[in-house]
Amino acid sequence: MFDTKFAIVLQDDLPVWQKLNVTAFLTSGIVAQYADIIGEPYRDRAGNIYNPLSIQPVIVLSADRPTLSAIHQRALERGVTISLYVDEMFSTGHDAANRSVFAEFAPDDAKVVGIALRAEKKLVDKITKGARMHP
Repeated sequence: MFDTKFAIVLQDDLPVWQKLNVTAFLTSGIVAQYADIIGEPYRDRAGNIYNPLSIQPVIVLSADRPTLSAIHQRALERGVTISLYVDEMFSTGHDAANRSVFAEFAPDDAKVVGIALRAEKKLVDKITKGARMHP
């Protein structure tokens, strides 16, 4: 049904609250990049209107830190713009602080805890090689 795949890869040993937090932040990055991923508002039988949701399913994977680093590198090598969350962002409290701490790292020393991407299906599969379905 979709020519693309929307995938999120999380560090496998994060506490649950961090996995949920990172998933929310990474998803917002993909939505910001691809406005066409958002469908129409939802309406219940009583006529109440609710926010629109993604039209595309999201696959959530997990990986250890070395595999996340490899996925990060493969995305960069293939020119795929990704959403990225690094460990140090857990210690900040707002967007400007997140961007500031994020800028302190390069791909070779970033402690990546989460990556989200949306691209052609086969490309996403190649980039996320080594990740597994999240339990």
